[in-house]
Amino acid sequence: MIRKYTYGKPFQTEAVVLQQKTESGALPYFQEIKEDGTLTLTYEMDPKDVVYGLGENVRGINKRGWIYESRCMDDPVHVETCHSLYASHNFFVLSGKETFGVFVDYAGIISFDIGYTHLNQLSMTPQESDMDIYIIEGESVLDIVRQFRELVGMSYIPPKWAFGYQQCRWSYMDEDEIREVVKNHRENHIPLDSVYLDIDYMERYKDFSINEETFPKFPEFVQEMKDQHVRLVPIIDAGVKIEEGYDTYEEGVKNNYFCKNADGTDFVAGVWPGRVHFPDMLNPKARDWFGKSYKFLLDQGIEGFWNDMNEPALFYSEENLNNVFAKLGDYQGRNLDNDIYNEFLGMIHGLPNNRDDYKLFFHNVNGKMVRHDKVHNLFGYNMTRAAGEAFEELEPDKRILMFSRSSYVGMHRYGGIWMGDNKAWWAHLLMNLKMQPSLNMMGILYTGADIGGFGDDTTEDLVMRWTQFALFSPLMRNHAAMGTRYQEAYSFDNTDTFRKIIEIRYALVPYIYSEYMKAAIKNDMYFKPLSFVYPEDEHAAQVEDQLMVGESLMCAPVYTQNATGRYVYLPEDMLMIKAKGTEDYICEKMTKGHHYVEVALDEMLLFVRPGHILPLVKPADSVEQLDTDNVKVIGYKNQAASYEMYDDNGFTRNYDLDKNITTIKVSADGDVEVEGAKTLKVTTELY
Repeated sequence: MIRKYTYGKPFQTEAVVLQQKTESGALPYFQEIKEDGTLTLTYEMDPKDVVYGLGENVRGINKRGWIYESRCMDDPVHVETCHSLYASHNFFVLSGKETFGVFVDYAGIISFDIGYTHLNQLSMTPQESDMDIYIIEGESVLDIVRQFRELVGMSYIPPKWAFGYQQCRWSYMDEDEIREVVKNHRENHIPLDSVYLDIDYMERYKDFSINEETFPKFPEFVQEMKDQHVRLVPIIDAGVKIEEGYDTYEEGVKNNYFCKNADGTDFVAGVWPGRVHFPDMLNPKARDWFGKSYKFLLDQGIEGFWNDMNEPALFYSEENLNNVFAKLGDYQGRNLDNDIYNEFLGMIHGLPNNRDDYKLFFHNVNGKMVRHDKVHNLFGYNMTRAAGEAFEELEPDKRILMFSRSSYVGMHRYGGIWMGDNKAWWAHLLMNLKMQPSLNMMGILYTGADIGGFGDDTTEDLVMRWTQFALFSPLMRNHAAMGTRYQEAYSFDNTDTFRKIIEIRYALVPYIYSEYMKAAIKNDMYFKPLSFVYPEDEHAAQVEDQLMVGESLMCAPVYTQNATGRYVYLPEDMLMIKAKGTEDYICEKMTKGHHYVEVALDEMLLFVRPGHILPLVKPADSVEQLDTDNVKVIGYKNQAASYEMYDDNGFTRNYDLDKNITTIKVSADGDVEVEGAKTLKVTTELY
């Protein structure tokens, strides 16, 4: 059951697609506290209550014990003391003495204090008291999540090739460098489906442009890569360079498509190209214009994009920069003691992503000027929405890969996300794992973090362990920053080990794709905490370093340097698969309970649930080359089991469970029956 409560005059975020009538009376569960014009809603938690959700955020799967602030923020040094990351996902479920979900549909900044100020108190404090709050009650946490997902709409579905392995680096400078990357993957037989183009492919960092010196025949190059089953995926940034003669800039100025200063002039900030304007993503006409600008690259054969810097990030506002320049002379010749030196540094370090700068510019919303900071969290969502809506018009029968750095609830209908500029830290591998189910709760299913870490120099063992976990992420991308150590799979001593690990991913693609599609179409989750599947198991709620992956599997990655094993909790008897490759693995039945499992650096763990089977295919160089008509299933002897495998052409938008499901049934005697969409040749491996 979903109930809607309205405070003040909320800004319409358009996050919700299933409209609800506003209830009268007080908000259930919460007490209202008003002090100095600020509204805070509080709930007294039981010591055993668990709080799930809030999407992309720091800390654990259980969010108790910290203050989280919904304020989309460009902060590459995200440690556990951060309060905000790149996204704002104001949905959580409290599970315990009372179980209910809360979605605060609010475009501004809101604080969630979950047992920080007061150990057993949850409080929500919006910047202003204009919001819609949805209270969701159901039979279980998962039921509440499914109701929320129905409320906000179906998740984005990428093309099937986007479930393959992907390689990226900020500093692939020209065609020949990308050719070399592809060549090294193919010669080492490391599967690969796409290579990314960071800002260096552009002409002087201008959106919807190509550097013709380094990419002189871009459409031909795109096709050359496709002939090798590799897609190129260019980046698009939020800022449009201010430059006379640049079509995108001139069109935006002419039609008033850019965000404004208070006096009506175009707001100026600094990002990669230097001085830029921000397209007004909340203006439907500007959004339509910006989205259709992707046609420049679609027409050259591009089939995927990633949107970046769309919190929006800014290096400076021109107004603040000018103020700093005016003050710099005051420090010349002075004795810079501790206080003055820190004042000087603070002035410089206060330029990027300054909170006050977000109060300087405005959006045109239905003819009314709305200050940006009051709707800040909607910018990245609407940038990706602009592209998604344009793709539906420009490529109505074709899926286009799209994911974003910044997001708000509702963006999941138009694209996925990657988890931003993480670091080559073991802690960020574990953070990657813990974020996945929270993001799935929001409807964001196409997710993944930069394998090996984007910033800082990584290590071979970190990349290897991260790759082992990323086998299960729908978005599986290795990405690194300019100036860091090269971390492509062929860059290390154990190239053959990386090949074998990535081949396991390709053997799993039919399962991963099938579970993703069923989760998207049925408003379900692909990644789940153990407690969502085993709600009566008190131990399951304590496990935060293992995840359920679809209906059949549990993963338990190693995330500690130099570890040669790990502890695993099994909520029921399971079949353990310890694999070094698709032809080098062992299967062992394990009983319910706590176990220590030895796991060598070149091994990865997965567990198959009883009563379930795992379908596998032979790996190939790309997703398109997989033979999905010949399937091997792993499962239990003397147990009847079945699996509904979804498969389609992977390109069109025709998603039909009834027409694209093939059911594989294995009897207790080991006999196999196949019925449904495809005629499969199935072999069994039962234990």
